[in-house]
Amino acid sequence: MSRRSITSKQASEIGRRRISVLTGLAEEAAREGNTDRAKRYVELARRIGMKTRTGIPKEFRYCEECLVPLIPEISCRVRLNQGKITVTCSECGTLKRFPYLREQKD
Repeated sequence: MSRRSITSKQASEIGRRRISVLTGLAEEAAREGNTDRAKRYVELARRIGMKTRTGIPKEFRYCEECLVPLIPEISCRVRLNQGKITVTCSECGTLKRFPYLREQKD
C-alpha cells in the first residue's frame, strides 16, 4: 500500500483555502459574540499557516495576544493620534499602532 504524497505547492494552496474559510468563520463568530469560538478559529488558522508556510491574509486583523479578530466597534476601539492609528483590543487591552503618513500628505 503506497501513501499519496502531495507537493509543497499543493499543500500551501490547500492551507490558503482553509485559512480563508477559518478567518471568515472567525469574523462571523466574533460578530455574533462567540469570542471563544473565534479565538479557536484564529488559532487553527495560525497553526495551518505555520504548517504549510502560508500567511494569514493582510486584511484579516486579530489581536496577537488573545487571538480575537479585531472588528471596529465590536471587539476593538480605533483612534487617530498624531500620525498613528491606534487599535485597542476590548478583550485584553493590547494596543496596536499603524502609521498613516500617506493620508496626511494630501
